[in-house]
Amino acid sequence: MTIWHPWRWARDHHPDVVIDCTRRLPGGVLGLVGERTVWLHRGLTQRDRRSTLTHELLHIEFPEASEAWVERETARRLITLEQLVDAFAWLRHPTIEALADHLWVDQQTAANRMQHLDPIEVAEIEAACDGDWSWAA
Repeated sequence: MTIWHPWRWARDHHPDVVIDCTRRLPGGVLGLVGERTVWLHRGLTQRDRRSTLTHELLHIEFPEASEAWVERETARRLITLEQLVDAFAWLRHPTIEALADHLWVDQQTAANRMQHLDPIEVAEIEAACDGDWSWAA
C-alpha cells in the first residue's frame, strides 16, 4: 500500500521551501503559504499537519486551482482507494472521526474523500465488504 508522505514530497520537490510549525496562526488558520515558507499552526496534531501540509503544497504547485479542487486533490493524495477498502474492511460502519483516525488524516479530509467517491470506487468498497458498509458524515 502506497502512503503519501507530504514531508518527503516537500523535501524532494520543494527543497527551497521552509516548513515552519512553530507559530500560532490567527483566527482558526491552519496553514499559510508564503514565497518560500509554509507555516503550519503550532497546535496541530500530526495527522492535522499531514493534511494541512499536503493542502498547502498543492497551493504552491497549482496556484490557480480553486480551493474546492485543492481540497479534493488533498483527499485523493492522502487517501487511496486501497486504504479506503482496508478501512471499511476493518471498521464497516465508522463515524467520520473513526474513519479519519484510521486513515491518519483530519476529519475534513476524510469527509471530502468520501463525498467525492466515484461509482467505481463505491463498487470496489462494496465488493470488499460484501455490501455491508456505511459511514456517518
